[in-house]
Amino acid sequence: MSSRTFDLFADHEPEQQPRAEQIGEQSWVLRGFALPVVDHLLPALDAILVAAPLRHMVTPGGFSMSVGTSSCGAWGWITDRSGYRYSPVDPLSGLPWPPMPKSFAMLAHSAAERGGFSDFNADSCLINRYIPGAKMSLHQDKDEKDYAAPIVSLSLGLPAMFLFGGFSRSDKTQRIPLLHGDMVVWGGVDRLRYHGVLPIRHGQHPRLGEQRINLTFRVAR
Repeated sequence: MSSRTFDLFADHEPEQQPRAEQIGEQSWVLRGFALPVVDHLLPALDAILVAAPLRHMVTPGGFSMSVGTSSCGAWGWITDRSGYRYSPVDPLSGLPWPPMPKSFAMLAHSAAERGGFSDFNADSCLINRYIPGAKMSLHQDKDEKDYAAPIVSLSLGLPAMFLFGGFSRSDKTQRIPLLHGDMVVWGGVDRLRYHGVLPIRHGQHPRLGEQRINLTFRVAR
């Protein structure tokens, strides 16, 4: 495992290496990978959401998403009646998205490296907030310019049941519980697998309360 992330925050060295679980040929769950640096991530996340507040976007079909979304980095993912796409500007404010914090970028790079993908430099971080009952239907991440880079996902707050499927929406899915600090990396031959999240159950997380925050790092352009 690369020590780059943990070297950045030397006072937060883990007592033992986080556990990796393989869920596909080039897909991994990294249990507790982000826990040593959560104290650095949360203040940065709060600052991003002040500058670019969460909003419930509308899909091309006219449905309001159950998750609240925002972004940081050079590109932000958006959806409206005209389609799914990346934009360098937050449509809510008309301003560029907040820059990606160094702590976010280095964590994503280290997680990608642990999953077998070197030289991952995310230019987009999609922020999704799930409250109890919110979910994410099965979908593919295919709005990026190309698929050479993996998807790197971080779970914070309440537990989630992550669905990881095949290359058709009707394929059987794995049900993978994700806890605070867990990360998922998938790319290569697995890059276009369908995935989603079952409705979040009621609960109270000691750090984040009654919510789950998901950060998804991508190379958009």
